[in-house]
Amino acid sequence: MTRDPQAEVIAFLKDAASHVSDEAVEVIETHAAHVFLTGDEALKIKRAVRYDYLDYSTLAKRHAALERELELNTPTAPGIYRDVVAITREPDGSLAIAGAGPPVEWVLRMARFPTENELAHVAARGALDLPLAEALGRSVARYHGMAEIRGDKAGSVLIGQILDELEREFSGMEDALSGEDIRAFLAGARRILHRETALLDARTGAARVRRCHGDLHLRNIVLLGGVPTPFDALEFDEELGTCDVLYDLAFLLMDLRHRGLDEAANAVMNAWLRAAEPETDLAGLSVLPLFIGVRAAISAMVAVQTARARGGDAAVLADARRYLADACAALAPRAPRLIAIGGLSGTGKTTLARALAPGIGPAPGAVLLRSDTERKAMLDVGDDTPLPHTAYRAEISAQVYDRIARRAHIALSAGHAVIADAVYLNAGEREAIEKAARDCGAAFTGLWLAAGAETLVSRVEARRGDASDADAAVVRMQLDRLPDRVGWVHVDASGTPDETKDHALAALDPG
Repeated sequence: MTRDPQAEVIAFLKDAASHVSDEAVEVIETHAAHVFLTGDEALKIKRAVRYDYLDYSTLAKRHAALERELELNTPTAPGIYRDVVAITREPDGSLAIAGAGPPVEWVLRMARFPTENELAHVAARGALDLPLAEALGRSVARYHGMAEIRGDKAGSVLIGQILDELEREFSGMEDALSGEDIRAFLAGARRILHRETALLDARTGAARVRRCHGDLHLRNIVLLGGVPTPFDALEFDEELGTCDVLYDLAFLLMDLRHRGLDEAANAVMNAWLRAAEPETDLAGLSVLPLFIGVRAAISAMVAVQTARARGGDAAVLADARRYLADACAALAPRAPRLIAIGGLSGTGKTTLARALAPGIGPAPGAVLLRSDTERKAMLDVGDDTPLPHTAYRAEISAQVYDRIARRAHIALSAGHAVIADAVYLNAGEREAIEKAARDCGAAFTGLWLAAGAETLVSRVEARRGDASDADAAVVRMQLDRLPDRVGWVHVDASGTPDETKDHALAALDPG
């Protein structure tokens, strides 16, 4: 029987006496690492293993991998990552952490955080709400903004290589996965890749291919001080970690949707789009279904491999089939659609838009264009920053509505769906958003929300922490300008948000 070459080090790190804290040591084992948790510290060593896709078989390679992990993660998660030190052999033959003797192993020292703060646990207890999802989208956008630009390989080549690998792996998995689904996924993915080759390559030139996280799912994001913080970026393969930022985001969106968190996935995407490079990435939405599909297919492949390693785990195999079904669903063609939601302040336009968005268009749902947030982005202030009355002059409002129509046109041209949320009191504003749909050959529906004056005033006066600056005086001014006829579908918005949504769904799909 071959002795584990790291057995002595593992036993040493499991011993509470080896650490500053006298607490018991909790051990987490993965296919590639051992993590030892004690007190406020987490110590990680790489397993002495070699797989097809990674090689930690020598002390030098494990040291280099830990140094790279520290280098990748410290800029974005400085509150977690501390340093890499040696486990040393002391003159008396004992082991020590950062001792004076020669290294026998290398360890990454990190700050320990509560397991319940991992977003996978937050989601499991039903606490991944809309504000947290939006904060997550902004956090990922910041992460991508800090990521190193890589322009040495075309985006289409990167995706093509992944599809080639998936095809090779899937060829031996038809006993576990539906052969029909495998063939449908590969054919659909290659069809989109062929259609979008020029766009994928242009995104490389536009600095949207970067040294990304590479493994961006809920288990690798933690709340630190209430802020979603990605950690544990993929360090063992620079090529796998180099990808389009939308492809990096797609893993998170796919993971959320696979867990049934469609609303959170849509909120993450929209917050990310607002915080990233909006028009570049709006145009890039035409490849997001491919990216989500590929991420789901990879998860299906990994699940089959995991199930086989466990002797045929039926639950994991069932999950693998779910992942592959997710992959095929993501690639299913959907026609672009534009829904405009108009009405006076307080009618609940934004609430309705958020409720409808996850179910409209390709995954993960419609792009939300809200006049309140678009105005503040245009004026370079935060969503919660109140604007002076001068920011609502007619010429500035005209620019806001032009911006919404332009951005809607970009997203629709990318084959996506859009929900545009604004007051739309003026006929010219309504015509402009309708024209954006016509010019793209997209279906258009205009919804006009209506409620009584007292209801509107009470709603705007009850708002807290909202991007809208409307108050009772604004509502009364809008009532004075209310047109006799709008021409959009009237929706009763006097009741609860759920009732308004039901009315809107009936208007969108009378059948």
